[in-house]
Amino acid sequence: MAKKTVASLQKGEGRTYSKVIKMVKSPKTGAYTFQEQMVPNDAVQSILK
Repeated sequence: MAKKTVASLQKGEGRTYSKVIKMVKSPKTGAYTFQEQMVPNDAVQSILK
């Protein structure tokens, strides 16, 4: 399953996207969670701010 996803991202416009994983603290419990997003390479820095 994963090989199919990776192979499809390497064709065409898939190379213009990056997977961003952010660690976010929950205000309710105080625990940390991870948020994953596929964003265009141009927007990576703005997402991480």
